[in-house]
Amino acid sequence: MISIDRLDASLLKLLTEDPRAGVMELAARLGVARNTIASRMRRLEETGVVTGYRPEVDLPTLGLPVQAFVGAELEQGRINDVIEDLRGVPEVLEVHTTTGREDLLIRIAAPSHEELLHVLESVLGLDGVAHTTTTLALTTPVKYRTQPLVDHITREAGHGRSAASYRGEGDEGSRGREES
Repeated sequence: MISIDRLDASLLKLLTEDPRAGVMELAARLGVARNTIASRMRRLEETGVVTGYRPEVDLPTLGLPVQAFVGAELEQGRINDVIEDLRGVPEVLEVHTTTGREDLLIRIAAPSHEELLHVLESVLGLDGVAHTTTTLALTTPVKYRTQPLVDHITREAGHGRSAASYRGEGDEGSRGREES
């Protein structure tokens, strides 16, 4: 686990809003040295906090307006086989292992309810899938997000060094701001 501070949270917010922003632009917008931003970004990437810079794709605009969440109950000992089979289904957006009656929660996108039915039938037909329960998503009033949680966990962290054990190069900009 890595500790982050308000500067990291602000940097993550800007990267979420504009993943293509350059280091110079980010530094200017945050009022810190370029080296500070480069160092922070490198640390966030190397520690796995930031795992990539992906475009946000609007599925309905791509002709995939139907989304569903499928709970799948599996036969004992088949979870790895089923997960591997689900990787081969293009309509499967994500798969989560869960507790409770269902073993997996699967998010699916499709162009129509008819196509969704075909995908559901193929999921139910996978070796190891015993039962499924499907919930249709009607709207998505709150899209997947992390920034409110990041802001919450860093609300009292200050704007200085994000981890006492971190000795990144070029972090003088944030150190100077913290000490002044």
